Amino acid sequence: QVQLVESGGGLVQAGGSLRLSCAASGRTFGSYAMAAWFRQAPGKEREFVAAIQWIGSSQYYTDSVRGRFAISRDRAKNTVYLQMNSLEPEDTAVYYCAVDKNASSRPYYVESRYDYWGQGTQVTVSS
Repeated sequence: QVQLVESGGGLVQAGGSLRLSCAASGRTFGSYAMAAWFRQAPGKEREFVAAIQWIGSSQYYTDSVRGRFAISRDRAKNTVYLQMNSLEPEDTAVYYCAVDKNASSRPYYVESRYDYWGQGTQVTVSS
Protein backbone atom coordinates (compact mmCIF):
# COMPACT_ATOMS: atom_id res chain seq x y z
CA GLN A 1 0.00 0.00 0.00
CA VAL A 2 1.09 3.55 -0.67
CA GLN A 3 0.21 6.71 1.16
CA LEU A 4 0.58 10.02 -0.61
CA VAL A 5 0.64 13.23 1.38
CA GLU A 6 0.47 16.61 -0.35
CA SER A 7 1.67 19.84 1.19
CA GLY A 8 2.51 23.37 0.18
CA GLY A 9 -0.92 24.73 -0.62
CA GLY A 10 -2.17 28.04 0.65
CA LEU A 11 -3.43 31.50 -0.19
CA VAL A 12 -1.45 33.60 -2.65
CA GLN A 13 -2.08 36.73 -4.69
CA ALA A 14 -2.36 36.59 -8.45
CA GLY A 15 1.08 36.56 -10.01
CA GLY A 16 2.59 34.77 -7.03
CA SER A 17 4.13 31.32 -6.71
CA LEU A 18 3.65 28.16 -4.71
CA ARG A 19 5.46 24.84 -4.63
CA LEU A 20 3.45 21.73 -3.91
CA SER A 21 5.04 18.55 -2.63
CA CYS A 22 3.75 14.99 -2.61
CA ALA A 23 5.61 12.55 -0.42
CA ALA A 24 5.10 8.81 -0.62
CA SER A 25 5.30 6.41 2.28
CA GLY A 26 4.87 2.69 2.38
CA ARG A 27 5.64 1.13 -0.96
CA THR A 28 7.85 3.65 -2.72
CA PHE A 29 7.57 5.28 -6.08
CA GLY A 30 10.50 3.21 -7.29
CA SER A 31 8.43 0.63 -9.13
CA TYR A 32 5.96 3.09 -10.53
CA ALA A 33 5.66 4.44 -14.03
CA MET A 34 4.10 7.88 -13.78
CA ALA A 35 3.28 10.52 -11.20
CA ALA A 36 0.80 13.29 -11.82
CA TRP A 37 -1.04 16.26 -10.42
CA PHE A 38 -4.74 16.85 -10.88
CA ARG A 39 -6.95 19.62 -9.55
CA GLN A 40 -10.60 20.20 -8.79
CA ALA A 41 -12.09 23.67 -8.68
CA PRO A 42 -15.36 24.38 -6.87
CA GLY A 43 -18.31 23.09 -8.87
CA LYS A 44 -16.10 21.49 -11.52
CA GLU A 45 -14.81 18.03 -12.29
CA ARG A 46 -11.28 17.05 -11.44
CA GLU A 47 -8.88 17.78 -14.27
CA PHE A 48 -5.37 16.82 -15.28
CA VAL A 49 -2.59 19.35 -14.62
CA ALA A 50 0.79 17.71 -15.17
CA ALA A 51 2.53 14.33 -15.24
CA ILE A 52 6.08 13.05 -15.20
CA GLN A 53 7.68 9.71 -15.92
CA TRP A 54 9.24 8.34 -12.76
CA ILE A 55 12.07 6.73 -14.69
CA GLY A 56 12.83 9.04 -17.57
CA SER A 57 12.38 12.69 -18.22
CA SER A 58 9.16 13.08 -20.14
CA GLN A 59 6.76 15.66 -18.76
CA TYR A 60 3.25 16.51 -19.81
CA TYR A 61 1.09 19.56 -19.10
CA THR A 62 -2.39 20.75 -19.75
CA ASP A 63 -2.40 23.78 -22.02
CA SER A 64 -3.60 26.23 -19.39
CA VAL A 65 -0.52 25.73 -17.18
CA ARG A 66 2.21 25.06 -19.73
CA GLY A 67 4.98 27.62 -19.29
CA ARG A 68 3.82 28.55 -15.78
CA PHE A 69 3.95 25.25 -13.90
CA ALA A 70 6.78 22.73 -13.68
CA ILE A 71 6.55 19.16 -12.43
CA SER A 72 9.61 17.41 -11.06
CA ARG A 73 10.49 14.44 -8.89
CA ASP A 74 13.21 13.44 -6.48
CA ARG A 75 13.54 9.68 -6.64
CA ALA A 76 15.77 9.53 -3.58
CA LYS A 77 13.12 11.31 -1.50
CA ASN A 78 10.15 9.58 -3.13
CA THR A 79 8.64 12.98 -3.67
CA VAL A 80 7.03 14.72 -6.60
CA TYR A 81 6.74 18.50 -6.84
CA LEU A 82 4.67 21.04 -8.68
CA GLN A 83 6.22 24.49 -8.97
CA MET A 84 3.46 26.95 -9.80
CA ASN A 85 4.41 30.43 -11.02
CA SER A 86 2.38 33.35 -12.33
CA LEU A 87 -0.65 32.01 -10.53
CA GLU A 88 -4.09 33.16 -11.66
CA PRO A 89 -7.43 33.12 -9.83
CA GLU A 90 -8.49 30.38 -12.26
CA ASP A 91 -5.84 28.13 -10.69
CA THR A 92 -7.81 28.06 -7.43
CA ALA A 93 -8.58 24.41 -6.67
CA VAL A 94 -7.79 21.44 -4.52
CA TYR A 95 -4.65 19.85 -5.96
CA TYR A 96 -4.16 16.08 -5.84
CA CYS A 97 -1.13 13.97 -6.60
CA ALA A 98 -1.48 10.48 -8.02
CA VAL A 99 0.74 7.60 -9.07
CA ASP A 100 0.43 4.83 -11.62
CA LYS A 101 2.03 1.57 -10.48
CA ASN A 102 1.36 -0.63 -13.48
CA ALA A 103 2.54 1.39 -16.44
CA SER A 104 -1.02 1.53 -17.64
CA SER A 105 -1.67 1.95 -21.34
CA ARG A 106 -4.28 4.57 -20.57
CA PRO A 107 -3.38 8.15 -21.41
CA TYR A 108 -1.46 10.08 -18.78
CA TYR A 109 -4.26 12.63 -18.45
CA VAL A 110 -6.93 10.06 -17.53
CA GLU A 111 -7.78 9.66 -13.84
CA SER A 112 -8.39 5.93 -14.13
CA ARG A 113 -4.74 5.39 -15.05
CA TYR A 114 -3.68 6.17 -11.49
CA ASP A 115 -3.83 3.72 -8.61
CA TYR A 116 -3.03 5.86 -5.59
CA TRP A 117 -4.18 9.35 -4.69
CA GLY A 118 -3.35 11.87 -2.02
CA GLN A 119 -5.93 13.67 0.09
CA GLY A 120 -5.46 16.99 -1.68
CA THR A 121 -4.14 20.41 -0.75
CA GLN A 122 -6.03 23.66 -1.22
CA VAL A 123 -4.60 26.39 -3.43
CA THR A 124 -6.40 29.73 -3.41
CA VAL A 125 -5.33 32.57 -5.68
CA SER A 126 -6.78 35.99 -4.92
CA SER A 127 -7.18 38.69 -7.54
